[in-house]
Amino acid sequence: MGPGERDGRPLPSGPTVLLAVCLTGLAAGVVLRLSGLAAPSDAVWLAVTAVAAVASAVWVVRTLRERRPGVDVIALLALVGSALVGELLAGAVIAVMLTGGRMLEDRAGRRARRDLSALLARAPRAAHRIDGGGEVATVPVEEVRPGDLLLVRPGEILPVDGRVTYGTAVVDESAVTGEPLPVERAADQDVRGGTVNAGGPFRMRATTDSRASAFAAIVRLAREAEAHTAPFVRMADRYAVVFLPVTLLLTGAAWWMSGDPVRAVAVLVVATPCPLILAAPIAFTSGMSRAARRGVIVRSGAALERLARARVLLFDKTGTVTEGRPVLVRAVSEDGVSSEEVLRLAASLDQVSPHVLAAAIVHAAKERGLDLRHPEGAEEVLGRGVRGTVGGRPVRVGKADWAAAGDTLPGWVDPVRAEAARDGAVTVFVGVDDRLGGVLLLRDRLRADAPRTLRLLRLAGVERAVMVTGDRGDVAERIAAHVGADALYAGQSPTDKTEVVRAESAKAPTVMVGDGVNDAPALAAADVGVALGARGSTASSETADVVITVDRLSRVAESMAIARRTRAIALQSVVVGMLLSAVAMVAAAFGLLPPTAGALVQEGIDVAVILNALRALSGGRRGLGPELRGDDAELIRELQEEHIRLWPGIEALVPAAEILVGGGEDERAAAVAGLRGFLGELSAHEQRDEQLLYPRVADALGGPDTTAAMSREHTEIAELTRRLRAALDEADDAPKGADDARRYAARVAVELYAVLRLHFAQEEEGFHVLAAPGEVPRDG
Repeated sequence: MGPGERDGRPLPSGPTVLLAVCLTGLAAGVVLRLSGLAAPSDAVWLAVTAVAAVASAVWVVRTLRERRPGVDVIALLALVGSALVGELLAGAVIAVMLTGGRMLEDRAGRRARRDLSALLARAPRAAHRIDGGGEVATVPVEEVRPGDLLLVRPGEILPVDGRVTYGTAVVDESAVTGEPLPVERAADQDVRGGTVNAGGPFRMRATTDSRASAFAAIVRLAREAEAHTAPFVRMADRYAVVFLPVTLLLTGAAWWMSGDPVRAVAVLVVATPCPLILAAPIAFTSGMSRAARRGVIVRSGAALERLARARVLLFDKTGTVTEGRPVLVRAVSEDGVSSEEVLRLAASLDQVSPHVLAAAIVHAAKERGLDLRHPEGAEEVLGRGVRGTVGGRPVRVGKADWAAAGDTLPGWVDPVRAEAARDGAVTVFVGVDDRLGGVLLLRDRLRADAPRTLRLLRLAGVERAVMVTGDRGDVAERIAAHVGADALYAGQSPTDKTEVVRAESAKAPTVMVGDGVNDAPALAAADVGVALGARGSTASSETADVVITVDRLSRVAESMAIARRTRAIALQSVVVGMLLSAVAMVAAAFGLLPPTAGALVQEGIDVAVILNALRALSGGRRGLGPELRGDDAELIRELQEEHIRLWPGIEALVPAAEILVGGGEDERAAAVAGLRGFLGELSAHEQRDEQLLYPRVADALGGPDTTAAMSREHTEIAELTRRLRAALDEADDAPKGADDARRYAARVAVELYAVLRLHFAQEEEGFHVLAAPGEVPRDG
């Protein structure tokens, strides 16, 4: 049981108890007065006023000790003044309104912090560790070390980050990423600490300890987020200090001009600057809570305000606007060996390699359903590659001369290398039976939502977008042009990145977005550092002001929208509240508001500005477009998974066209079979898009015209598919005209490739980003 609980239930807070006492006293005094007992009634109201005055005095001393403005002195003077001039009912009303305002502030703060507190409460406490004999022991989570084998039971919180070793994990990631639906993680896939096992028991191998897990880093950020105050709030406090002598001056003037101390007390009653000292903190805390619900942890209100002022965006390339992991885009094979066989053999051997490219190759083979074998005699040579035997065949994977086992490289290697250089791809060569059998091309793909995010950021007020990357210029230039960057700094070391950030910060407020260890210094140097923490490094998350815990770049634009809305609401609450208070003060100085009525008016103003500040708990998506949830979002994610399965078929269209024209008989037969299979899957997918997805998207976007152009592309894809099938059938049925039919089929395949690339890219950017929030990233 926690210190603030009884029987598992939270105890009433101090302001709540004080309000109950004051409200009870006020009501008791009214009953006594109506019963004709004036003296007891006055005594009760005086007691209530005294209780509130003591509490107010404590608050004044506390704020002065913290070197914060003692603006509660105005309320204290109003309470004391009411008692001295005999306005005991007014004093009791002031007491109720003062403690009521404190209670409302306390409740508002609790509500605004509940999302951050929920993260802290979810911190795992224990883990089930499996020893060498298969025995399961429950140990404190602090004792878990990387490499430990753990059992996760149904409904339990995962204690640390790890990798599934046995079983399929069904994980609820909603508290960490905001993803509303459970996700499946198969063997060899990573899972994150702090998420919940929503399925059956599974085993995992710990990859971090409790202090280094991704969830622990988020918890540290959440604790820091609760402990900071924005400069805007401190500025509001300074204005409150200026307001105090102005109030005392107006109070003295009202007393001097009228000779009536009651009028002075009335000015004090309506002068308590609650709109100034409460609205701004509540608004910024609410904005931080709103961001947390969207998978964005903001360290402090200061960071949120600086984000609202930002004008220059700097961003890394790898892992930021790209997916940050290599994916197979094409497999090229030597005559006599199919491309699928090259991939299968390479992936079988790469199962024993820890290299990041090896993991991508194995993943691609599993995506295609290839039967992988366990290699024998596997050996990795640093800087060269890995070799071994797969199904009795010697296989080598790595550099070209290593894969070729010293033989002269065939002529087809140079065109493949040239293609890889043009596309910014990495080549991995595969040797089979002591000769070069093929090459695998891998590339780090652009995030589907990257161009859209840059456009939204410009609409939100970003005037300049700069890519700062350590990658080489030719690769970075293509990505920078694709997302619409205004400037590019390529080949930058961490020190160089930091200098670029400092130079840009000297011109205008900056935001730096990155995800890797090499981005950490630049994130710290920027006015606001934003780390993509879903797959990024702990170092970048620790040094950033804002951490995006969802693997979605568009959250950067949304966090800026939330920041701007929050700052506008805080400023609006302060300005409007203070203007209303000033009007009430002037009315009281001229005798138009007696103390009791003034107390009611002032606390009405306080309640209004606090409720207005709480609007920052919602909204913040204006200009970002709609967002689908529930069954609609699930449908989009299902179709996105189909995109993942179809992308390899799209990438294979051009190589298949080349084989149709210049390949051997066996190669042509394999290419035709692959094309027919792909066309069947494509047609089924396009029909589902048109019949299920587009009507729901049209409703979300405001009408059928919003999807009309995409539906027209479906018609063109269907026509190209029909023509390609007909050409393939003609080549089979008419041997004499087979060459002409194959050339025609090759031309149609290339046309279909171009249309499909454009169509899929448009769908992913325009439609699939509507699913909130954890869409499946394209990786195939």
